Amino acid sequence: MKRFLLILLLVSFSVPGMAQFLSEKENLQDYEGFFNFHYNEEKDEIYLEVDKLETEFLYVHALTSGLGSNDIGLDRGQLGNEAVVKFEKAGNKLLLVQPNQKYRAETENVLEKRSVEQAFAKSVIYGFEIKEEKDSVYIIDFTPFLMEDAHDVAGRLKKGEYGTYKLDKSKSALSLERTKAFPENVEFEALLTFEGEPKGRTLQSVAPNAKKLSVIQHHSFVKLPDDNYEKRLFDPRSGAISISYLDYSMPVYEPIEKKFAIRHRLKKKDPEAEISEAQERIIYYLDPGTPEPVKSALLEGAGWWNEAFEEIGYKDAFQVKMLPEDADPLDTRYNMIQWVHRSTRGWSYGASVVDPRTGEIIKGHVSLGSLRIRQDFMIAQALMNKPFAENDKDHEKMMEMAVARIRQLSAHEVGHTIGFAHNFAASANNNASVMDYPHPKFSLENDEISIDNAYDTGIGDWDKVTVKYSYADILENTSEREFLNSVLEEAQQAGHQFISDADARAQGGAHINAHLWDNGKNPTQELEEILKIRRIGIENFSEDNIRTNEPYSVLEDIFVPLYFLHRYQVEAAVKIIGGLDYNYAVKGGKDKLWERADPNMQENALNSILKTLDAEIIAIPQKKLELFPPRAFGYNRSRESFKSNTGVAFDALGAPLTSANLSLSLLLHPERMARLVQQKALDKKQLGPQEVLGQLISETIKKSHRDDYLNEVQQAVNYQVLLHLIKLAENESATAKVKAFANAQIDELKNWLSNKDEVLHREMFREIENYRENPGEYKTKLNVPKIPDGSPIGSFRCEGMDFSK
Repeated sequence: MKRFLLILLLVSFSVPGMAQFLSEKENLQDYEGFFNFHYNEEKDEIYLEVDKLETEFLYVHALTSGLGSNDIGLDRGQLGNEAVVKFEKAGNKLLLVQPNQKYRAETENVLEKRSVEQAFAKSVIYGFEIKEEKDSVYIIDFTPFLMEDAHDVAGRLKKGEYGTYKLDKSKSALSLERTKAFPENVEFEALLTFEGEPKGRTLQSVAPNAKKLSVIQHHSFVKLPDDNYEKRLFDPRSGAISISYLDYSMPVYEPIEKKFAIRHRLKKKDPEAEISEAQERIIYYLDPGTPEPVKSALLEGAGWWNEAFEEIGYKDAFQVKMLPEDADPLDTRYNMIQWVHRSTRGWSYGASVVDPRTGEIIKGHVSLGSLRIRQDFMIAQALMNKPFAENDKDHEKMMEMAVARIRQLSAHEVGHTIGFAHNFAASANNNASVMDYPHPKFSLENDEISIDNAYDTGIGDWDKVTVKYSYADILENTSEREFLNSVLEEAQQAGHQFISDADARAQGGAHINAHLWDNGKNPTQELEEILKIRRIGIENFSEDNIRTNEPYSVLEDIFVPLYFLHRYQVEAAVKIIGGLDYNYAVKGGKDKLWERADPNMQENALNSILKTLDAEIIAIPQKKLELFPPRAFGYNRSRESFKSNTGVAFDALGAPLTSANLSLSLLLHPERMARLVQQKALDKKQLGPQEVLGQLISETIKKSHRDDYLNEVQQAVNYQVLLHLIKLAENESATAKVKAFANAQIDELKNWLSNKDEVLHREMFREIENYRENPGEYKTKLNVPKIPDGSPIGSFRCEGMDFSK
């Protein structure tokens, strides 16, 4: 009896205390929405009402403001990872729990579901003390959660070696400007300050005080969509981005992994009509801070996608509008195209908030780097013949090309956010997709360079295929797989090929059709063409490629993209050597599996690549060197400039060495050489490593020029050829046979050099002797000026994996 009275006494004291938590706070600012909450200005605290225990919802965090550095990669408007979460009660706490979505049992059997849930870890994101409880509504102090570094700013700074920082809560505060409540979502923000010691100059270049970095982090709690969304099967041939998870309820004879395409929800108002409006349109909103003419270009480019939706029977289902003045770009209700400023040019990218349960896209968010347009303007400025000879303001042609690229870029990044991956094989089929990386297309007209048609307008035929696959309504009495296969077979018959990121990269890449920043079906022909255009551009280049009163140091920087104009086509052409043509084929499909590149095609590619090691091609004409004096005061070299081994002087040998180093590093990649060994063993008609290395030596080290300047350039290149050959021989990743061929060529070269009297030949002989005396400790030192930033042409990693998480 005494124990009962004691418990009753404790309850009588504790319950009123909890019930009075909010009532004791004065002048609370109330917010009503998906979750109700209250702001206490005196304490700078937010109190959240939790009335939905065990109810899953979506949690998303993002950066409202960033650091302004492409290298660091913490941009304004950057989305973090989304998560399905729920509140669970545990004693006097509420736990914010993230269930494990990677492992499931999609069954009605509750016990089977539970067995999978218990087999794998879940994550408790945060624990909150219950401050008040009334009618099954729990009040928690939400402030500590908002003051956490959810976006891992400090961790990313440390990982990138930019400095060691800690969150300083004394210099942090809640931010109310975009803290709002709506019926299906609530939005919170906090100003977070990180204190620490910067490493290097990157942070110092973007922060007023690099020891104290302040950013605003955004948090969203969002109601999950209803169960009416229809998942769509993923196919590796489709160009769709996918989600995947393991379903342990599947029979043993069925695959346990399930893959579905990510996409927006789209349904017709009238399912019976051939053309109908959508029940709910897909609308993208443009950042109102975007200036003209960029604003109009982004609106137009993004709007190209509506054509594809019209072709599958939707009227005005895809629209692009300006963001309303009172709207928040990070509000999950708005698909956004955001204009992002950085201190240097950088990648644009498209990301999406996706329901992890189904693959439904909740929010698309595009980040476009504002300096991108300036790079394309500079490329046009470098290629035009005396653009500022008469009028420093005559920039219409250059602006047209730059704006055309931004228009296309808008469509590209939006494409990622509506569910589509890169297709780097599209350029080989008449530029069939905006999801490729387009190199500007230049042409020669009466030996004059034309930039009039540098970039295409409108989406391509492949883009219509991807929209049809992911969004078209499946015909009645047709199975989903049957319909999707018919879409892909139709695309295959039209000559389309889908090859994405990893298979398109130049370092070790082997696909003969899929390349970054290339043009045309035949990479070798395009390399020959771009070398012609580059030669004429260099011949025309003069002081009239800059404005009056600009220093010649600016002229040198304008020359950079012209000099390296061929770099991406080199990357494309070199992949033909030891190259393959293959598809993401499936059983029952009609795509060919794979085949090797034709021997003649490989030989032609090799001949063209060897031209990029010829001094007559890559040496800067002597007359043009007069345009490049030492750098002017206040115009130091940057990562976009030529690097120099000659101090303040322009390095006439450094630029050709940099160019040659690119070609050599790609040509003598150990994986490419291993493919040459393999293809020669399987087909004697094919090009082998012995032929490639022999031809390389013949066209470089054993070659000379009568002109003293050209010969000096060639000798500098030749020395790099030797170093790259030794590097291949000592490369731990190279196969034994590749090393054997490289060493055999080195021995043969040593014998040839032993009778030579030229200074450089003697030095090359000594280099080989040093390598042979102690190969275990020998380290190749190329000492080549680093190639200036250039990828991407106008801006990273999209464009990189520039896309949905």
